[in-house]
Amino acid sequence: MEAPASLLARMGKRARAAARVVARASTDQRNAALRAMAEALDRSRDHLLAANAKDLAAAQAAGLAPAMLDRLRLDAPRLAALAAGVRAVAELPDPVGRVLRDWTHANGLRFAKVSVPIGVIGIVYESRPNVTSDAAALCLKSGNAVILRGGSESLHSNLAIATALSRGLGSCGLPGDAVQLVPIVDREVVGLLSAMDDCLDLIIPRGGRGLIETVTRHARVPVIKHFDGLCILYVDREADLAMAEAIALNAKCQRPGVCNAVETLLVHRDLAPEFLRRAGAALLARGVELRVDEEARNALAGVAGRVVAAQPADYRTEFLDLILAVKVVGGLDEALDHIAANGSHHSDAIVTANAATAERFLAEVDSATVYWNASTRFTDGGEFGFGAEIGISTDRLHARGPMGLEELTTYKYVMRGTGQVRS
Repeated sequence: MEAPASLLARMGKRARAAARVVARASTDQRNAALRAMAEALDRSRDHLLAANAKDLAAAQAAGLAPAMLDRLRLDAPRLAALAAGVRAVAELPDPVGRVLRDWTHANGLRFAKVSVPIGVIGIVYESRPNVTSDAAALCLKSGNAVILRGGSESLHSNLAIATALSRGLGSCGLPGDAVQLVPIVDREVVGLLSAMDDCLDLIIPRGGRGLIETVTRHARVPVIKHFDGLCILYVDREADLAMAEAIALNAKCQRPGVCNAVETLLVHRDLAPEFLRRAGAALLARGVELRVDEEARNALAGVAGRVVAAQPADYRTEFLDLILAVKVVGGLDEALDHIAANGSHHSDAIVTANAATAERFLAEVDSATVYWNASTRFTDGGEFGFGAEIGISTDRLHARGPMGLEELTTYKYVMRGTGQVRS
């Protein structure tokens, strides 16, 4: 078997060559390639389901949690959604070649700031095979080549998806090497890929803290991190209780294994008894385990379900499961302090009828996305109208929040003159 370092070097050279071709392809060429990639996914449905069945069987045998199995699972509707997502990206405006700003020097020299592809992007991720098609589609649309490295639990699914996408891409005259997936899951691959500054221009890790810390430690190229999704919901004293209950149930229960699900519920002391008896009962009925402070426990006395005493670490944990940490707070200041000390700068929300309170929350919470009277589950590229996403960046530079096409471009300055020289 080829050594990982040798394999990655070969893939990197092919990706660099492919990136030059894709970058100069026209909008029509890239869109045609995306549609062909979607068709290739449709034609490969049976093969993709068989590959995913292998991954699911291995994951179940390894005792993977139900929420993680859900993230891994592909079925006919989800495969159709993969292809539809690729087609949706083809319909989005081209992010390449946009004139971001232009002006003219006093001597007549014309300046333009123009969006251009980044080049070759490495993406390291875990579990969810839909990331393979989303990332490939977004990178191609934005004129980039991509090297993908998925998790070991989804290797067969990812390889099957990447092969189909590459085949569709090649059928339209663009290099299939613009979409490559590392076919091995050796742990050293992540460190080696992160250090490939001769071939990569950017690396984006999506996954647990250990994965992201490994990438950051070894990286010799810029990193945009998709870090923890420890999302917090604060129910203010002036909240509509029915609205707050609906938002809490949606944010925790709709898909508990995703990064935009709520992990901590903060409730104002003045309405905690009434709200927690009402919403707590609804959450417990949905199978949620509540890890609560003493005040919340008192409010939930007599309510059927699993209620346990919270430990300090529970308020800093991304459960990715039907578990919710609950804390009663004295007001907005205490809620803001809690979020600043324990949140992950991903997505946080307030439910209140008081506009001044809400605007202060929106202004002071330092997270990529902040919500007033809405579920954190909207932190998603598709919901933002981006078509798909590479991830949810919790960084502050270059990209923040759902990363779509614009975040996969950089810019250069283009000057057009008539013989001007500097005196």
